[in-house]
Amino acid sequence: MTFWQLILHLFNFVLPALAMAVLMPWAGRWVMGSGGAPLRRRMAIHAVAGVLVLVAGLVVQGHDGKMSTYMLLVLVAATVEWALHRGWAQK
Repeated sequence: MTFWQLILHLFNFVLPALAMAVLMPWAGRWVMGSGGAPLRRRMAIHAVAGVLVLVAGLVVQGHDGKMSTYMLLVLVAATVEWALHRGWAQK
């Protein structure tokens, strides 16, 4: 494996987490309204949480790309967005 192939492989590994990190703050703003943490901070937190979920799925299941890992990625992203909007304090 060349260095370029390694970079592409790692990028494709984290791409679902990065896509969720970009989309979830906008979806949270649409569903829960404006407020909460600033947009860029929410994107960064989503990116870190998503990559951690993908790495945990790789470690636990032995290989990447399992649907259960992607399901957990969506659940964690939704929970993080709810927490960043302080969903427990809203009416």
